[in-house]
Amino acid sequence: MQHRVAGRVGSIAQAPARVGPAALPRPQLAPPSLADLLESERFLAFVLLAPAVLLLIAFIAYPFGMGIWLALSDTSVGNPGHFVGLHNFVVAWQDSIFRQAFWNTGVYTFWATLFKLALGMWLALLLNRHFRGHRFVRAAVLLPFIVPTVLSTFAWKWMFDPTFSVLNWLLYHSGVITNKLPFLSNGTWAMGCAIVVNTWRGMPFYAISFLAGLQTINPDLHEAAALDGANGWQRFWKVTWPLLKPVTVVVVVFSIIQTFADFQLIYVLTGGGPANSTHLLATYAYQVGVAAGQLGQGAAISLCMFPVLFLVVWLQLRYVRRLEGV
Repeated sequence: MQHRVAGRVGSIAQAPARVGPAALPRPQLAPPSLADLLESERFLAFVLLAPAVLLLIAFIAYPFGMGIWLALSDTSVGNPGHFVGLHNFVVAWQDSIFRQAFWNTGVYTFWATLFKLALGMWLALLLNRHFRGHRFVRAAVLLPFIVPTVLSTFAWKWMFDPTFSVLNWLLYHSGVITNKLPFLSNGTWAMGCAIVVNTWRGMPFYAISFLAGLQTINPDLHEAAALDGANGWQRFWKVTWPLLKPVTVVVVVFSIIQTFADFQLIYVLTGGGPANSTHLLATYAYQVGVAAGQLGQGAAISLCMFPVLFLVVWLQLRYVRRLEGV
């Protein structure tokens, strides 16, 4: 028995060992080529969005964050400053010039936007008609909006000049006035002149935007309304105006933002005078933050524009959503 077991063990030991399949080396993957990367939607989206994101971070996010930090500190020229909380905002609200500038900004924005809306709509309705040379006229209308603000404002300043005013000269020699009008030497007159210049400059933007909206309205709607007996005024209120509301809201939003934060026009035309009577938040923030060197207070004054503009934009976008829902 033992001999048989030993024989079997010996035979097993002498049997050749079975060898499994040989492990093949893994193929090395080549790095993806540029064509492969561009075929990837994620990579292509990243490449296309990266420049815009970097620009937004560099010119919007970083300055905005730095402005918030300066508004919450007592930083001035030559002084890095330290955190003071809302102290700059309290000081600004106690400043009578700041309250006057805040009121002036609201008045300036309201009347300028209203006049640009009314005159821009009127001009768009005129340009929407077909007449000889209408293309040239449509292009010429854009000139006030294309000319640099500083250059055009200097021209208006010369026309309003108390000594060399061409407007005073024309009105005086035509017998309309006997004394020179205080265009820029009186606070009320100066604010009115600023509103006129802003309206003249911004009206083409409204007109071209409304004209683009008018081009999309089907003329059959006006013809059907005319056949029903509607006059021109009724066709405007019942057909044209409702169809232009979405365009109007978008144009007004952009206009309010630009007008509320206007700096160049007031700075060149009046410089905030006479006696700080035409200061806007932007010009007063510049005077305090840059001219006087109080960077923290100037940043706090300029930052006061943000909640107002945010509220206006939120309300108007909510109104647009309501229009789309209807």
